[in-house]
Amino acid sequence: MLLPLPFSFYYGGDDVLPLSLSSGITMTVGALAFFLFKTKQEVRPKEGFLIVALGWIVFSALGALPYMLGNYIPSFTDAFFETMSGFTTTGATILTDIEALPEGILFWRSFTHWVGGMGIIVLGIAILPLLGVGGMQLFKAEVPGPIADKLTPRVTETAKILWGVYVLLSVIETILLMLGGMNLHSALCHTFGTMATGGYSTMNASVGGHESAYIDYVIIIFMIIAGMNFSLHYRLLKGNIKEVLLNRELQFYFAIITFATLIIGVDTYMNNYSTILETLRYTLFQVVSIITTTGYGTADYEQWSISSQLVLFLIMFVGGMAGSTGGGMKVMRVYLLIKFVYAEIVRLVHPQAIVPVRMGDITVSRDVMMNILGFFVLYMLIAAFSSLFLSFFGIGIATSIGAVAATLNNIGPGLEFVGPTDNYAFLPDIVKWLLSVLMLLGRLEVYTVIILLAPSFWQK
Repeated sequence: MLLPLPFSFYYGGDDVLPLSLSSGITMTVGALAFFLFKTKQEVRPKEGFLIVALGWIVFSALGALPYMLGNYIPSFTDAFFETMSGFTTTGATILTDIEALPEGILFWRSFTHWVGGMGIIVLGIAILPLLGVGGMQLFKAEVPGPIADKLTPRVTETAKILWGVYVLLSVIETILLMLGGMNLHSALCHTFGTMATGGYSTMNASVGGHESAYIDYVIIIFMIIAGMNFSLHYRLLKGNIKEVLLNRELQFYFAIITFATLIIGVDTYMNNYSTILETLRYTLFQVVSIITTTGYGTADYEQWSISSQLVLFLIMFVGGMAGSTGGGMKVMRVYLLIKFVYAEIVRLVHPQAIVPVRMGDITVSRDVMMNILGFFVLYMLIAAFSSLFLSFFGIGIATSIGAVAATLNNIGPGLEFVGPTDNYAFLPDIVKWLLSVLMLLGRLEVYTVIILLAPSFWQK
């Protein structure tokens, strides 16, 4: 919360006091909690899940303080929604005039993306290795994907490597955006939103407000990079190019982007845009923004045909690769579900055949497949019942489904009244609280939060 202060002083904003007070309150709460509850006991899996889930809730509550103390978002419900949306890299907003906010608050708003993108708890493991042998329990509870990818035997070193790559890519993107005409403040804020696949912009018209093909393509490239497994970036830096190119999940990830861009591109070329270059620029941006769950916009896809909107809606649920900052179900799960269905069809035709599900040369165990199937069923049930809940408040079915898909998959813009040119301000408070829970469920991969509701979790 102190990091935005240089921009507050430079631009002469009225947000110096709210940010300073919020920082002081947060440090006081943190110090009290540290000294009152510090323990040297091992953090077991149960505590790991609880620390991660409650940690994100507490951080979001404290992160809402600058908005409230500065009277930029007076309502605690709205401020919590905005902050949870930031930390979970969702990008859904209740703000109707973003450009009216002072630069320090805008920086804080985007910075919540950047911290939440790699994970608050992973950051804690990287710079505060106070959790000892329990660190891996937190790492597993928070890192997105069916399998937590440890790059080194020590989880602290893994977290430091991941954050090192994250910082390096962020610095490169910031420089490239400044070369495209952005000032340092705007470049940093858009970098935070891109690398975290968050989507908060400093402009009401999002990235489209810059009207720059160069900026569009820089952000497209870095959205694609952010949607990749960060362990692949590390392997690329180590020179293992062949290993990365042969990665099945990466190949499937690029195949989906290419296929979706071609389908929508043909439609938008015939109905919306006049040249192939214009079609490619706007179509590719929206496809990459949605599949990586970033949520930036350069075009109003609700002006496109229903078929194009349906393709975008479907890839909302795919999301980025496992181990990326992206949301959604993850490319790996979708790939393995397709392979599993194919294997089951083969077994029906040849009952005696042994048809293993493989990810490249690796045979995926039955336990992992059961976990993925359970995740898929639970994910769809949560989406269905949440959409039904929203409809009880007189919200249209397209808006209800779009809002749930956009928050559960950590995307931001949805459909109809929560589309790319709209916001969530009109929704009742109880709906905003439900959507805040969905953001947390999506960011922490459902199980980490749902497990807290199981009676057996609380039994010794």
